[in-house]
Amino acid sequence: MGLPPLHRAAALGLLAALGLGGAAGCSAADSAPRAAEVQRPAPGASPTPSGTASATSTDIGWVQLMTPMNQQAVKLLTFAAERAAEPRVRAFAVRLRTGHEAELGLLRPLLIRMGLPLTDVHAGHDMPGMVTEQDLEAARAAEGPALDRLVLAQIRDHLRQSARVSRSEITAGGRADARELARALVTAREDFLAELERLPDAVRALG
Repeated sequence: MGLPPLHRAAALGLLAALGLGGAAGCSAADSAPRAAEVQRPAPGASPTPSGTASATSTDIGWVQLMTPMNQQAVKLLTFAAERAAEPRVRAFAVRLRTGHEAELGLLRPLLIRMGLPLTDVHAGHDMPGMVTEQDLEAARAAEGPALDRLVLAQIRDHLRQSARVSRSEITAGGRADARELARALVTAREDFLAELERLPDAVRALG
């Protein structure tokens, strides 16, 4: 479901900050606070470690997007692990979910180190590569090979887009810890994309 035109008109900031362009579902003001603002730790957060660069708008935009992208993908992968028709698709979903949960164990502490809230600033937004509640509803309504094809298509989009924004963090981010995590995410996504395209029904699902 798309957002009102006014929201879409104001939505270019985040993906522009990440070097992606295109339409996003939230404004720059909502998703990428100025670097100077996030130097003040959130209540209860640990201060920025000595020697770690302050977060730039690219760092902020990336970590605040990657965290909910992983969270939403885990929901779909959990469903696929239980209900996909093809055993190899179920096994793939289990492995990818495990990897995404491990990444969340690194992304959330990074948010804290940047002094950012753990809340999802993109909740309800129409973001490329984000598994939406509508996507999850469609998966619940699908059965058999149709479910497998739907999951493969959605997860491929998620993997491609999250790799894309992570590459932008690698080239334009200001924090070494964020860039290092982005590199690990890109490597993982490239491996999983190659595996995904070898799965049954992948050719029909992905074109």
